[in-house]
Amino acid sequence: MSTISINRQAELRLLVSTFLSERLESKLEKLDPDDPKRDELRQQFIPATWLEDAARRAAQIQAVTHSLKPVHPDAKGTNLYSPPSTLAGIELVGSHCLGDAFAGDVVGNAAALDVYKFLKQMHEGHSLLALSVAGDADLAAALSDDPAQAQAWLQAFATLTEPRGRVTSHTLAKQLYWQIGDDVQAADSYHLLSPLYASSLAHRVYETLQDDRFSEAAKAARDARKANTFSERPVHEYPQMAAQQLGGTKPQNISQLNSERRGNNCLLASLPPVWRSTDLKPLLNTDSMFHRYSRRPEVRQAVKDLLAFLKTDPTRNVATRSKRAAWVNLLIDEFLQFTAELRSLEPGWSQTPQCKLTESECRWLDDDGVNVTDAELDRVRPTDIPERICAAFANWLNAQLRPPLPMGDPEFLAWRNAMMEEIKAQEREGTHAE
Repeated sequence: MSTISINRQAELRLLVSTFLSERLESKLEKLDPDDPKRDELRQQFIPATWLEDAARRAAQIQAVTHSLKPVHPDAKGTNLYSPPSTLAGIELVGSHCLGDAFAGDVVGNAAALDVYKFLKQMHEGHSLLALSVAGDADLAAALSDDPAQAQAWLQAFATLTEPRGRVTSHTLAKQLYWQIGDDVQAADSYHLLSPLYASSLAHRVYETLQDDRFSEAAKAARDARKANTFSERPVHEYPQMAAQQLGGTKPQNISQLNSERRGNNCLLASLPPVWRSTDLKPLLNTDSMFHRYSRRPEVRQAVKDLLAFLKTDPTRNVATRSKRAAWVNLLIDEFLQFTAELRSLEPGWSQTPQCKLTESECRWLDDDGVNVTDAELDRVRPTDIPERICAAFANWLNAQLRPPLPMGDPEFLAWRNAMMEEIKAQEREGTHAE
């Protein structure tokens, strides 16, 4: 990169001038034709003027691959710029897996982020920042005809990758002792570590997940799976994924990449294995989940006992209501256990053509799978699914008892309310558990 090339200098000079022109035009478009600020802006974007100011403001930001701000937004310790190719190649997944094609992040004064955007401009596979760090002679010549001035700007831009001050941690940063020796009571048996957020790796993960979930190619692959046709692209799913929001309403205060993600940082599920019966299968080629539910031995017996009891026309008193409630509660418990087992299946099974269940039952049993389809079709999720399921349960139980018993609206309301109370109780327990 140190060989002088007139053509290369011209290409780099054009790259610089194009960036400045486009940025100037984007600002001028926001002003009225007679706004006096237009002349002021044109003066600011004269290359020599803008580059001088950019070199000055470069000290306000720092290029990083590992950032401290996501650990705590007010922490003021060291951030690091460690290109993946310089990291040790270990078997675990880490930043070293990114190779040369990684997205560098930047922290510092958000008002100086345009300097980093300038240095991200690419020429022949190298960013202007990389060329600055390498002391590229052609870039220097493209920046200014004055060699001393060009070198000063080049060095100022190159400092973006250097740590600011001595390496330090901070009271608001996390710290942990990592044992390296055998004597657990000896101070020299530990390294004191200050973890940093792997910003470049987190951004690659975010981009990959966005592509797998929302890209047109991923949607086509999922459509092919639903239609049971071949697709070269595999379908990747990330069940029970969570998102960590960093920076609140101002994600740019954390870092540039965090701002590009609108503060969203993906957290993949890290959970113990879930036990699943080998005969547990999705509900396919049936129009109601109650067909299989009715075949459960406990359900059949409870319905049989309840029907036999009610056919005796028992006296309407507290004892009768208690006995009836006990059988109904048993049926409700079995129903919730039945649906909980089906919810442990791989998400998406309800979105196959073989699934004939109603929309409510699909959402009740395969919520994550339906959510993916909602996102693809831009559908709004109904808010009354529990109410619909409770009504379906009440209708099913009335049908089991009628005939010979004359089941009507009072019984329907009783079964439905009992189921709703149990669902709400479970939701409250889940909230407290969290």
